[in-house]
Amino acid sequence: MPKPLTRRFFARSVHKVAPELIGATLLVDGCGGRIVEVEAYHQTDPAAHSYIGPTERNAVMFGPPGFAYVYRSYGIHWCLNFVCEPEGSAGAILIRALEPTKGLARMRRRRGLDDPRDLCSGPGKLAQALGVTHKHYGLPLDRPPFVLLPRTAPVEIVTGVRIGITKAADLPWRYGLKGSPFLSKPFR
Repeated sequence: MPKPLTRRFFARSVHKVAPELIGATLLVDGCGGRIVEVEAYHQTDPAAHSYIGPTERNAVMFGPPGFAYVYRSYGIHWCLNFVCEPEGSAGAILIRALEPTKGLARMRRRRGLDDPRDLCSGPGKLAQALGVTHKHYGLPLDRPPFVLLPRTAPVEIVTGVRIGITKAADLPWRYGLKGSPFLSKPFR
C-alpha cells in the first residue's frame, strides 16, 4: 500500500502536480477511485478564480498548499479543487473526472445512475458522487475525509485545452489518462 500524499506534495507548480495526479487514487469518506482528468489554474491565468486577487470565495487558494478549494459552478454544481503552489501563489487543480472503484453503491444512489462511466465524468458529477459540498472547503487533503494515494504504475498522459471557459481557453492545461472511458470529454 503506497503512503498517502502529504500537503508538501502540493507545494509545487500546478503544472508539476497536475500530471502526477493522473492515476492517483482519491477517496472522500471511502468513495472514489482513480483520477483520470484534471485542469490546472494559476493566479496569473485570467480563467483562475484567484486572478482577481483574494476574496471570501477564493481565500483558501492564497493560503498554504494541500487544502480543498470547493466552489459552486453556475449556482448548481459543487466543484473540487486541490490548492497548489507555495503560500501566496494561488494555484489550484480542478478534479474533472475519475474512474470510480470504491463506494460505487453510494455514488450510484447520490447520482441516481447505474453506469460507472457516468458517475464521475465531469467536475459537478464527481462532486455529487463523492458527496463533496461547501463543508469540504478549506479541509486538509491529507486527513479524513480525504485519502489521496499516489499512482502505483506508469500511465500515459495526454494534454489539451481546458473545457467550458472563455478566458485563456487556448492554454493546454488539461491533463488526462490516455484512452480512459471515464473522461468528461475526449481529448482531440
